[in-house]
Amino acid sequence: MVIGSNLIFYNELPSTNTEASLLLKTGEQTEGTVIHTDFQSAGKGQAGNKWESEKGKNLLFSVILYPQSISPYDQFLISMTISLGICDFLDRLCTGARIKWPNDIYLGNGKIAGILIENSILGTMIETSVAGIGLNINQDNFASILPRPVSLKMATGKEYSISACLLELLSDLDRRYKHLLYGDRNLIKHDYLARLYRFMEWSSFSSAGSVFTGRIKDVLISGQIRIEEKGGLTREFSFKEFSYLS
Repeated sequence: MVIGSNLIFYNELPSTNTEASLLLKTGEQTEGTVIHTDFQSAGKGQAGNKWESEKGKNLLFSVILYPQSISPYDQFLISMTISLGICDFLDRLCTGARIKWPNDIYLGNGKIAGILIENSILGTMIETSVAGIGLNINQDNFASILPRPVSLKMATGKEYSISACLLELLSDLDRRYKHLLYGDRNLIKHDYLARLYRFMEWSSFSSAGSVFTGRIKDVLISGQIRIEEKGGLTREFSFKEFSYLS
């Protein structure tokens, strides 16, 4: 087992990703080291967003990886891999898990998990990768309205053991990560697109102040999303360059 080979627990942290980065600065850590906590006082999301989580109710952790066989251009494969591992875990407990590009996991139209991948690139390789994950397990009351947060408990009506969920999820992430390193990477992308929220569905989007109708056709391993407009024009977007409207 790579992911989960070393577990480091803190009662509270500002951010598990920040702690993982600090540990890496002190020297090389065992690959697959997991830093997990009951509460983050400054949990980080994509593009500076905050992650809301009630103390002791959810999974909050980061994984240290050394995916040096993945080129910087292909780095979104890491996000695809982590996303699929989370969906594999959710499949055993509920139905309807989908990946909302670039880094959210949804149940129906509610967000159940967020991912923050922070890569350190050295020349032509990814030297280290810190994969931060927040997964809502037992929380059933959220202060924020958007983006419609949901938890496993809200979806199933059941209470779960946080520690058992962590070990099961780490096993799923480990299996997917080994596939990334040693398996067919085309299959990773295939599985990712099969899970993609609103893939090939006509939807409304907004970009640069204008609204358009389109459908998601592809996600590149470099991270961009490809959307075909109603008129036939195909455009590529990077993070924060468009938003979903309906």
